[in-house]
Amino acid sequence: MNYKIQAFKQLGQRLAHPQWVESTFGEVIEQQYRENSWFTPEFSRYAITAISRMLTPEALDVYYARYKDVLPAEDPRKRIAVISAGNIPMAAFHDFFCILVSGNDYQGKLSAKDKHLLPLMAQVLTEIEPRFAERISFVEKIANFDAVIATGSDNSARYFSYYFDKYPHILRKNRNSVAVLDGSETEEELRLLSDDIYLYFGLGCRSVSKLFVPRGYDFVPFLHILTQQSQPVALHNQFNNNLDYQKAVHLMNKIFYMDAGTFLLVENENYASPIGMIYYEYYDNINQVKQRLSNDAESLQCIIGHSAEPFGNAQNPSLLQYPDGIDTLSWLLAIGCPPGRQ
Repeated sequence: MNYKIQAFKQLGQRLAHPQWVESTFGEVIEQQYRENSWFTPEFSRYAITAISRMLTPEALDVYYARYKDVLPAEDPRKRIAVISAGNIPMAAFHDFFCILVSGNDYQGKLSAKDKHLLPLMAQVLTEIEPRFAERISFVEKIANFDAVIATGSDNSARYFSYYFDKYPHILRKNRNSVAVLDGSETEEELRLLSDDIYLYFGLGCRSVSKLFVPRGYDFVPFLHILTQQSQPVALHNQFNNNLDYQKAVHLMNKIFYMDAGTFLLVENENYASPIGMIYYEYYDNINQVKQRLSNDAESLQCIIGHSAEPFGNAQNPSLLQYPDGIDTLSWLLAIGCPPGRQ
């Protein structure tokens, strides 16, 4: 097995020990929270735990087995510029991993909202494997790159397309995640679904923002669970300001909502719900829901439910669950010669 995978194995083993994480990341976690209050210490620690689950020896063995026959004997050493979103802690980690494993160089332009955690993760990695040191850089402005991975809003994606069209690129824009319920969910499954909603305040593209429920669905048990599980967000001032605003708007406009304490459930056909809200939609035929979700696949990141990804899995993707469904590693191995570094 190549040294890159072995290095990430060692990184994963370190991240799996809470005491080591606290001694190594604790100060930076607090600094990041002071600069961006949406990155609470609890959620930053959860992000690190989620990465440790990605990097177990078993997960990395499966990952390596899938690609070992196509990984190049000599590293391409192309410089891949990554423009990262700042919606959840270390949103760029998966791209960081793929670029280094593919034998390329990572040049990261981090969001101002998330600029401390990944550089520290990179520092730990280079302590494990010094050969990575010259392959990782964090910059204020990308330059001298061969290909681009950029993540942002629908508006920023238009700018990305204009500026980077002549280079090999992956351009990601807004996506949402949904859960499809059939009414047979257990209390534990509903509790796990509440994690899919609450984690990171619902700001991730894998955060469930919309529920499909059978007509006549009894929301009461789920509302109780949402209220019980609300501790991670209940005392957050900015989140509660958004919640109070949405309550006022819906009251003034006489729009019905269900109050789960820290989230409002509102009937709406859209996928993207505002902070502090979850949309729901009734269905009569599950096959029609499946067809709609298939038709809207380019708008969706994750589907949770009995016939989709397991409850509680939204914020715990594996290495093989690529953003936007694009196999980043295969793309990195397949990109042709660029027209010249920018």
